[in-house]
Amino acid sequence: MKLNHQEILTLGDLKKSGYKTKSIKDELRDNLLQKIKSDENAFPGVWGYENSVIPELESAILSRHNINLLGLRGQAKTRLARLMVGLLDEYIPIVSGSEINDDPLKPISRYALEQIKEHGEDTPISWIHRSERFFEKLATPDVTVADLIGDVDPIKAANLRLSYADERVIHYGMIPRANRSIFVINELPDLQARIQVSLFNILQEGDIQIRGFKVRLPLDLQFVFTANPEDYTNRGSIVTPLKDRIGSQILTHYPEDLETARKITEQEAKLDEQQKEMVYVPDMAKDLLEQISIEARKSEYVDPKSGISARMSITALENLLSTAERRTLKNGDGYTQVRLMDFMGIIPAITGKIELVYEGEQEGAGKVAEILIEEAIKTLFAQYFPIIQKLEHKDEEGPYDQLVSWFFDGDGFELMDDDKDHVYKEKLDSIPALNQLIQQYQPEMEEKDIYFLKELLLWGLVGYKKLSKQRFVKGYQIKDVYGSFIRGL
Repeated sequence: MKLNHQEILTLGDLKKSGYKTKSIKDELRDNLLQKIKSDENAFPGVWGYENSVIPELESAILSRHNINLLGLRGQAKTRLARLMVGLLDEYIPIVSGSEINDDPLKPISRYALEQIKEHGEDTPISWIHRSERFFEKLATPDVTVADLIGDVDPIKAANLRLSYADERVIHYGMIPRANRSIFVINELPDLQARIQVSLFNILQEGDIQIRGFKVRLPLDLQFVFTANPEDYTNRGSIVTPLKDRIGSQILTHYPEDLETARKITEQEAKLDEQQKEMVYVPDMAKDLLEQISIEARKSEYVDPKSGISARMSITALENLLSTAERRTLKNGDGYTQVRLMDFMGIIPAITGKIELVYEGEQEGAGKVAEILIEEAIKTLFAQYFPIIQKLEHKDEEGPYDQLVSWFFDGDGFELMDDDKDHVYKEKLDSIPALNQLIQQYQPEMEEKDIYFLKELLLWGLVGYKKLSKQRFVKGYQIKDVYGSFIRGL
C-alpha cells in the first residue's frame, strides 16, 4: 500500500491510513520477493556473483538472517551490504524527536512512550528515507561497548538533575540509534573479543544492557558483518558464540574470467571525459591489465592469503590512461592510443596493492610489478601468436626466425616514452618481419589495434628469451640476445 507520507503528520493520521508495522527483516524479505517475481536485479553493478554469492545472499535475506560476508579484500563485501538499502521501504514513520527511530505503533523507548501518553493521537511523527537507514562501523581495537551500545552520560545527569539510577541519563550508542536500520560492522575479527560478547543479546534476543540498567529494548536490526579470512590468524577471530548467532555466512570471490573483471574495472575507474576522448584503449590493453591481477594471484612472490584487490586493476587503468594523456599533452597532440610501454606507468598502482612473501621482498616491489607485467604479456601473447616451445631443434625453422634475424643484423630498436604518435608508428612499421607476422597470424586485426599488437609481439619474444629488452631513463631498447656479443659490441 502506497502512503502519502507528506500528509500523515500525527499518530492519528497514521492509524487512519491503515499503516501496519513491519520488522526490517520482513521489509527486506517482502521487497526482495517482489524483485525476484519481476525478474529485477536486486544488486545492480555487482558482476561475477550472479550464480554464486547473490543467490546465497538472497536466500539469507528471505530467511531473515543476519549475515557475515567472508572474503579477501576488494571482493565487493561492503558494496553488497550498501545495496541492501535498495530493498528497504522508501519511507517509514518514527515518533518525532526519537533518538532510536521509534515506531509510532510500537514504541520502545521511554521518550516515545511518554510522548504518546501525553499527546495521544496528536503525537507528531516524522518520516525517514531508506538512505538514512544504513549505519556502518569499521571495527578497530579502540572501539568500546559505549560506542556501540551506550553508556551513562554524567553531563546529561547533571543538566537534568537526575540520579544515575534514572533511565534518562543513558546515552545510546550506534546500535540502538540504528534501530529499524541495516547495521554493518566491517572487519569483524578486529573487534576485541569482549566487545563481540556485547553483541550476543542483541543478535539473539534483541535487547541491550547498559551499565547494569536492565533496559528492555527489543531493537529491530538487520546486521551485516564483513570479515577477511587473513584476519582470523593475523589480528583476531570471531568468537564462536557470536558466529553461532549469525544466520548465514557467505563466501565471496574474485572474478572468474577476464570479461567480468573488465566490466568491474571499467565501471569503477574514475576517468575524466577528456581522457576518454583523448586516449584510445585497445581491448588487448584492457585484457592485459586484468591478466596482471590474475598473474599476481598465483605469483610465487605475492602472498596469496592477502589477496589482490579489484582496486589494483581499477587504479592501474586510471594510471594507464593518465600516462598516455600526459605524453599527448607534452607532445601537443590531440589524440593518442595506449601503448604497451605505457604499462610502465601502472607500476605505482601495483606496488601498493600487493603483499610480498620473503622471495618478493628480496626482489623488491618494483621488480615484482615488472615481472607480473611480463608474465601477463606472455599469457596474452599465446592468444594471438604461436606458442614458442621451450626446447626447439637447432635446425628446426621457427615462425619468428626472420624477425629475430632482423635484430641480429641491426643495432637494435629503440622506442622512447614520449615519441610522437607518427614517430612511434614509423618505428614499428620499419620492421618488415613484424608486419609480415601480423598479416600472417592476425590478418583481420583492426588498424587502430595493430601497433599495440606489434609491441605485444616484441615484448612476448623478449619474455620467451628470443630477444632482449633493456630499459633506460626515457624508453627501452630491444636487441637480439647473442648477436651483440658475437660482434663484440
